Amino acid sequence: MSAAPVSSPPTSEVVAALAAGLPANVLVTDPARMESYRHDRAMFCPAGVPAAVVLARETAHVQHALRTATRFGVPVVPQGALSGLSGAANAIEGCIVVSTAPMTQILEIDTANRLVVTQPGIFNADLSRAVEAQGLYYPPDPSSWEFCSIGGNLSTNSGGLCCVKYGVTTDYVMGLEVVLASGEVLRTGRRTVKGVAGYDLTKLFVGSEGTLGVITEATLMLRPAAQRPRTAAALFASMRAATDTVAAVVAEGHVPSLLELMDAVSIRAANEYLRSDLPEDCAAMLIWQSDSGGEVAAREVAAIGEVATRCGATDVVEADDPAEGEVLLAARRAVLTALEAWGTTLVDDVCVPRTRLGEFIDGITAIGERRGVVIGTVAHAGDGNTHPNVVFDAADADQAERARLAFGEIMDLGLELGGTITGEHGVGVLKREWLEREVGPVGLSVHRAVKAALDPAGILNPGKVFSL
Repeated sequence: MSAAPVSSPPTSEVVAALAAGLPANVLVTDPARMESYRHDRAMFCPAGVPAAVVLARETAHVQHALRTATRFGVPVVPQGALSGLSGAANAIEGCIVVSTAPMTQILEIDTANRLVVTQPGIFNADLSRAVEAQGLYYPPDPSSWEFCSIGGNLSTNSGGLCCVKYGVTTDYVMGLEVVLASGEVLRTGRRTVKGVAGYDLTKLFVGSEGTLGVITEATLMLRPAAQRPRTAAALFASMRAATDTVAAVVAEGHVPSLLELMDAVSIRAANEYLRSDLPEDCAAMLIWQSDSGGEVAAREVAAIGEVATRCGATDVVEADDPAEGEVLLAARRAVLTALEAWGTTLVDDVCVPRTRLGEFIDGITAIGERRGVVIGTVAHAGDGNTHPNVVFDAADADQAERARLAFGEIMDLGLELGGTITGEHGVGVLKREWLEREVGPVGLSVHRAVKAALDPAGILNPGKVFSL
């Protein structure tokens, strides 16, 4: 199977065919406007110039774009909010970009069945607030929830701060509407809580990063509204004491609704960016919450505090009120943006077994020292999912190369410790060379077989996730 035809059709023919079936305000061909649709937030990932951008407002627009692409053998790059960190949404030279960002409608909130039907362009935070107003809760909450779309979350199977208790995006997807490469519409899943008829095609598309189809609608499971959370934090003189706490919390059976870790670099960056006053005289800070409500939450928060003290915390403090707790979470969510103020960032997304977390973070520190680059690490610690942020000056070729090497060595270390190269950001282009090391040659051949079955011409996001 090839990713593209031997000879490409003239761009004018492709654009004319697109224009014949789309409203004028849906098709973008102006080079200046198309510039903003070339790439996501990832570094070191190539980005081409699209032949056209389709700002889809309904499923029919996506269908027409894919039929046109299939007719001419032109690659299609699906895009959402462009908040991704792996290059999966980067344009390919001469491609058709299909953006679902304008598809922002919530089509239905069914309170009795606890589900929501939504288009993919809506931001995670907007969906979460809409269902909260109906007494319901959508748990997946990436740190970028204010500016990442549900479609992008589905594409990479995003996680977030609350995954330690509630799981990741795929755990809440009941069904999808997907436009296939042929332009046909496939509906997967169902609205029932249980259902095992046929292959689980829904989970196949979640996390496929636009290589198998374009998601145009999702039916998502909701939970009853969470109780008002209680929040606490602990400071540590060493990172190992903090990671020992994480391992002990899990081993003792505590299930907080959030368990997040920040190192000293991340704390300092967040303070500068937010002009906050988090303590900086520590090596690490652990933040946790319980949303179980009332005395149960009080006991859960206190129990984890006791574990932290036993593992060597220098200070354990519970937030006085929800607003104070939100200050802590705002700092944690802001770390990536805060570190971008220091320079260019390469964001790793390695997840390791929670018992290897301390060993992994010690290794990250050693890599940063050996390569002479700044690395600020935060983690969804309860999952073992780390985000080491390599900070460097992109104008300095030597420093950029050292940053790239450090990034790769971090992924190598994660695999050596039994981990995965991506816990929630996806493979995209950035991590493609490491995928085969993780899944093996047989696993990669199965990936290619699935791709060939659904996208025989190889037009959907070719070159992303793995080479064809």
